[in-house]
Amino acid sequence: MSDDGEADVVDVLSDDYARTILEQTREEPKSVDALSDACGADPSTIYRRVEQLQERDLLEDQQKLDPGGHHYKVYSARLREVRIQLGEDGFRVDVDRGPEESAADRFTRLYEGFK
Repeated sequence: MSDDGEADVVDVLSDDYARTILEQTREEPKSVDALSDACGADPSTIYRRVEQLQERDLLEDQQKLDPGGHHYKVYSARLREVRIQLGEDGFRVDVDRGPEESAADRFTRLYEGFK
């Protein structure tokens, strides 16, 4: 497989937990606790997968404020599509990610969370 910076995405996606995390966060952000329930795995396992997905820019986090005033993170999938092509030079992997949230959008979301 050619190393174009995206090839290790295929390795990460070979993991059942990583795929479930992406599936669960595709439509709606989820907390580690919710992802732990969906995967049937310990939160520590989910945190490791979340870290791997974030390192490859496939998952982003958002801060939330609960009614008690505590902060926690929820995660959203950025992955939209992975294409693997076989050519003369081996495999080529292209990853399509959704748009990143702008700093202004993050500030607005956080401000609205304090209301």
